[in-house]
Amino acid sequence: MKRSKIKELLGTQPSGQTVVVSGWVRTFRNNQFIALNDGSTIHSLQAVVALNSLPEETLKRITTGACISITGELIPSPAKGQAVEVKVSQLEILGDSDPEKFPLQPKRHSLEFLREIAHLRVRTNTFGAVMRVRHAMAFAVHQFFNDRGFVYVHTPIITGSDAEGAGAMFKVTTLDINKPPRDEKGNIDSKQDFFGRDTNLTVSGQLEGETYALALSEIYTFGPTFRAENSNTTRHLAEFWMIEPEMAFYDIHDNMQLGQDLLQYLVRYALDHCKEDIEFLDKRAAEEEAAKPQEQRSELGLIDRLKFVTENDFQRLTYSEAFDILRNSNPNKKKKFQYLIEKWGADFQSEHERYLVEKHFKKPVILVDYPKEIKSFYMRQNDDGKTVAAMDILFPGIGEIIGGSQREERYERIVQRVNELKLPEKDLWWYLELRKFGSAPHSGFGLGFERLMQFVTGMTNIRDVIPFPRFPGNAEF
Repeated sequence: MKRSKIKELLGTQPSGQTVVVSGWVRTFRNNQFIALNDGSTIHSLQAVVALNSLPEETLKRITTGACISITGELIPSPAKGQAVEVKVSQLEILGDSDPEKFPLQPKRHSLEFLREIAHLRVRTNTFGAVMRVRHAMAFAVHQFFNDRGFVYVHTPIITGSDAEGAGAMFKVTTLDINKPPRDEKGNIDSKQDFFGRDTNLTVSGQLEGETYALALSEIYTFGPTFRAENSNTTRHLAEFWMIEPEMAFYDIHDNMQLGQDLLQYLVRYALDHCKEDIEFLDKRAAEEEAAKPQEQRSELGLIDRLKFVTENDFQRLTYSEAFDILRNSNPNKKKKFQYLIEKWGADFQSEHERYLVEKHFKKPVILVDYPKEIKSFYMRQNDDGKTVAAMDILFPGIGEIIGGSQREERYERIVQRVNELKLPEKDLWWYLELRKFGSAPHSGFGLGFERLMQFVTGMTNIRDVIPFPRFPGNAEF
């Protein structure tokens, strides 16, 4: 017989039909009641073993973590909270689990401990829920762009350019690191390396994405990106996934609208298609909030925060308007901000972004027209000479979730900016050349997938929304 998934069985009308179900044992009580989970749903299926129907040796092997396959009748369940259960007629142990050594016992484990066993943590309710939501969000990203006629482009993971000009990159080389070849000046001779030049893991697919937008009009890339920053925070990873659309003929206002449409679509998709997992994560987040001091607690629960996004139009204002609001705010006047807002041109921190969203406007916020000195070289320069057509979308709880801009399409202007910032023009020749051959107004943005996942699941540490987190000092698994 074909195996049935537990999610399907829990929604099936029981009539004594014979079913086959396989999964991992969560608990086994009184030598009778097995809680079985196969990852298809947050809920486990109860399988009931009749007394004396299985050999003693088999019963001893039904332990937490063991993998089993069951054949039996699907019947109405008299137990509270479940509609069906399986009356076991045959049981096969597919994989034993030593109860003395299996680290996931039926109790609450700390997230820190679970990170140490990332190969097993997905068997918990929390991580099962997070990863099912992650799948749904990835699918929804592709569906959103596909429905709007965007082309999915695979931009390179190994690249010779630094899109952000930040320099925090992982180098890629096949040279002998103990005895690298050197040129006549004593420098490492990268011409003898695999690609004949310096290369690194990409920090963004944006620059390559722009080349395809200027031929296909609307594209997006969705793939891994890498930052070699020695940052040990709850918001940063060394390897993370980015969603980056690039659109020809879009100005900054079109860009802002697309960002709002994408975020509202994704959050609505999670509410509509991940209901049981989101409800579980909402309860989990509420328990976590209750353990915090009163002044640190969020005013909104997880589901309320998600609806906060779907049910509100996003507030749009310029950096300068936001600067005035923050400078004159009570937290700033009473010196409660960690970073005080004093001079125009300051780079807003998460505390400032969250104040605008959660306290001042009480809705998601889109900031536009940032000082050019704190933004990247490729952003379109505004006529005031001080600002660029950059935009950030700010969410409750996390601050910035999207960063983007209208790109500078004018050749002379972008070359001037590259020279001002002393960037290597020779490495960007192909990017600059786009402005010579049929240049067009175009825009784009980046959405960090794990930052989105934190918002949608309520998980407070970014290391808990990716299967195998990479951060300074950790590349286990």
